[in-house]
Amino acid sequence: MDLIKKIWTARKLILVVMIPLSLLPLPLIHPCSESSCAYVLIVTAVYWVSEAVPLGAAALVPAFLYPLFGVLKSSEVASEYFKDTTLLLMGVICLAASIEKWNLHKRIALRMVMIAGAKPGMLVLGFMCCTVFLSMWLSNTSTTAMVMPIAEAVLQQLICTGIADSLEDSKPKIRRDSQYPTNRDHMICKCLSLSITYAATIGGLITITGTSTNLIFAEQFNNRYPEAKVINFGTWFIFSLPIALIMLMLTWIWLHCLFLGCKETCSLSKKRKTRRELLSEKRIHEEYQKLGPISYPEVVTGIFFILMTVLWFTREPGFVPGWTSLFEKKGYRTDATVSVLLGFLLFLIPARKPWPSEEEDPLAPMITWKDFQRLMPWEIVILVGGGYALAAGCKVSGLSMWIGRQLEPMSGLPPWAVTLLACLLVSAVTEFASNPATLTVFLPILSALSETLHINPLHTLIPATMCVSFGVMLPVGNPPNAIVFSYGHVQISDMVKAGFGVNLIGVFVVMLAIMTWGEPLFHLSEFPTWALMRNITGSL
Repeated sequence: MDLIKKIWTARKLILVVMIPLSLLPLPLIHPCSESSCAYVLIVTAVYWVSEAVPLGAAALVPAFLYPLFGVLKSSEVASEYFKDTTLLLMGVICLAASIEKWNLHKRIALRMVMIAGAKPGMLVLGFMCCTVFLSMWLSNTSTTAMVMPIAEAVLQQLICTGIADSLEDSKPKIRRDSQYPTNRDHMICKCLSLSITYAATIGGLITITGTSTNLIFAEQFNNRYPEAKVINFGTWFIFSLPIALIMLMLTWIWLHCLFLGCKETCSLSKKRKTRRELLSEKRIHEEYQKLGPISYPEVVTGIFFILMTVLWFTREPGFVPGWTSLFEKKGYRTDATVSVLLGFLLFLIPARKPWPSEEEDPLAPMITWKDFQRLMPWEIVILVGGGYALAAGCKVSGLSMWIGRQLEPMSGLPPWAVTLLACLLVSAVTEFASNPATLTVFLPILSALSETLHINPLHTLIPATMCVSFGVMLPVGNPPNAIVFSYGHVQISDMVKAGFGVNLIGVFVVMLAIMTWGEPLFHLSEFPTWALMRNITGSL
């Protein structure tokens, strides 16, 4: 037994050593660039999926194995680790740091919950709406970490009020074996807790910067198909906003039926508010009052927030000339240009009003480098870079073309069936592996498959990118799940049951989108010239 325990304790180290050694015959017996690239790809993918080493460290594997096996030069691999999307992310993190530092996120969340009211169903919907909105601009993890303490304060007020009500009742209903006054109180806690992690996931789908997987897709797609020019902030937003809204309502209905019951009238009920609802509303108002009047830094942050969004939308809207048409040279300015410019200005603009002040440092900026450094996800940056390096190796070595040829037997399937299979496969794998790692492994394979079957690559890549975010059935599926689980209101069985329904809703809505409004938006019914050019170039 001791030996088994020691082996289990050292399982990650054993995996790190044994996987490269056991696969080493592949490049040695077949000494060609395809087999060498496949070796690097498999080793990196196993490290990512097993998390035997940190994700960022595993992403560095191509940086030394590609040069050693002669797939890519060291300088060529290094250039893949810092791309345009890295600058885009850095600018967004500057804005997120300002939002967090000056509590603008808390003001938005509390205000939206105050509008929704304290009836359980509407309270859940209010929290979901504010979480979706915040998650559009901040990371899913940060949003969940911000909103859960506010939700927990409301839930604790609900529990305390329920205990008081039960003690005042001539026939006490309090449950002696639980921290919750009644089973219904427990159901409300479960519903509200899970709704926040699901809403964070939904909100992350809406913008190209909403979650790291969207950025990975955008950069890999633009890298593989540089002539496409179809994926930008505006087109992604137009496609994904209806998906998020439909998912939001269906998820709310699903959670409401699962935990609160289908018969309860929750939306337009005219019933008089209960004592508990009034106290919950009072608690929310007290939290909002603690913030005080809106401050100067909050106003500046809000202006930058609106300005960044407007400039992203109007850069190249498609139906009218964008502001980039004012410049003589085309193709030089991207969403990252706007993001970095406004992020840079936040380091310069004073956080105090420009007239004389008694503050010790009236010229202190909106954010400092420490504020930025605290939020900047460098591990994700390196992980994304590792994905680009793998994709570059697959392209140069010819491995992607070889994979495409092996997938030719699927040519008899209609495009919707191929897309559905990709969605189901990706959403299943991502329950046990990290979202960025799963997508990084699958994108090159799905691209090669689409080119081989002469399907518009966007027909499979966009749904797969969205479905990789639906790892919502287990606490290990993504960090927001783990945060919500840590509060102790839900059990794993609750997450599996509720998450399975959300997973099905997500796949259904994404498939609906790609088969309806996605077709005219991205011209999905035809095999585009930019994919044809990539196919011809790759085969030469």
